[in-house]
Parts: sequence; structure tokens; C-alpha cells
Amino acid sequence: MCGRYTLFAPAADLEARFGADFGGVDPSYNCAPGQSLPVITDEAPDRATRMEWGLTPSWADESFGLINARAETVREKRSFADAFERRRCLVPADGFYEWVDEGGAEKTPYRVAFGDDRPFAMAGLYERWEPPEPETTQTGLGAFGGGGDAEPESDDGPVETFTVVTTEPNEVVADLHHRMAVILEPDEEETWLRGDPDAAADLLDPYPATDMTAHPVSTRVNSPAVDAPELIEPVG
Repeated sequence: MCGRYTLFAPAADLEARFGADFGGVDPSYNCAPGQSLPVITDEAPDRATRMEWGLTPSWADESFGLINARAETVREKRSFADAFERRRCLVPADGFYEWVDEGGAEKTPYRVAFGDDRPFAMAGLYERWEPPEPETTQTGLGAFGGGGDAEPESDDGPVETFTVVTTEPNEVVADLHHRMAVILEPDEEETWLRGDPDAAADLLDPYPATDMTAHPVSTRVNSPAVDAPELIEPVG
């Protein structure tokens, strides 16, 4: 799976890499589910849009928070099928974390990245979910001789969410986990965003391991509240 990642490349580097305006994005060494993070959508490929990591389908009655979608079933699962057909996105990153049970008191986190820490795009899907209006049982003020019914609660509009598509691991990730995020080649990104579904489905394979590295990092990364450059440094 992909449950944490990093995105600390300078905004200028991200803009040059993706041809999109990132609006002065702050570096993050511990991107976690539930956070508002930049993605590039098929609707607005020239700018990064912040969405919450953890997809909720548009038809849901409550928040789902689905952080990953399996490549093998993404076109079949009701939670993802419509988004795969119509709402694909790029999830910029420059590394991701996996946890390995090495017999200690807690699992060892590893950071996986390219040797030069260059940014890349993970394949993502996004949705807009309209939370159901809360039921109200408050009695109107008119019943007490006041001036009319109570005001309804305000509507903050749709919630935009995304998920990361995962596939079988390459040789580097296979030692750490049985799944990995789908990483797109730069020349595949346009097809993922705007290509037909069959062409997009052909991209859901493991990224070659040739230029990728993995090293253990501090268990401080276990807490989503911790976000510091030291998290990516090798330990042990």
C-alpha cells in the first residue's frame, strides 16, 4: 500500500517538472491520510489543486477515507470505477514510506525514492463528495413568539478527495511490502490524465527498480504530527 509519502521539492522545481502552478507549496516530509495535499487533475492540469487524501465516492452517505485503490480491481469496484473513467489525477511526490517487521518492538519504516530525490507522479483518482445535510429538530422561534423559523446550518460545499492507485511491487519495494504506488513515467502522465480508460489501464504496472533506493528512517515518522527534514535521513 501507500500510506505516507514525501513532497519537499521546492515549488519552482515542481512547477518546472509538471508544468503547473504550485502556489508556493510548503515542503512536507510526512504526507499522511486526511491531510490536504496538492494533486494535478485532468480538469486543471496547469495548476495544483489541494484535496484531502482519502477518497469518498460522490454517492456515499458518509465519509469513506479510501487512501488506496488496487490497480487490478479499480475498474470494477463501485467506489473507484466512475472516478477511473472520468476523474484521474497525478499525485506529486518525491518518495514514500513502507514499514517492515524486522523482529523489533515496532516495525521499521523505510523511505523509497529515486537516488537523486527527483519528484515523480503517482497515479491517483479524485472525487467531489457532497456531505448530506444534517437533520435539524430545532423548533422555530415562531413557536415561542419570536420572528420566524431558525436559520438552517450553512453548507460549506463539496469535499474534494483523492486516492493513490497501487500495484505489484518492483524488486526494491518487494523486500518491504507486497504493494507499491503506481509511479508514472513522465511521458505517461498525459495519457493517465486525459487518455481513454483502456489506455490508462495499460499504465498500471510496477515502475522499474533500476534507479530506486530504500533505506531505514526514524520511527518518528510513525506520527503524522511529526514533519521535519530529519525524517528522511538514513538510520541504523
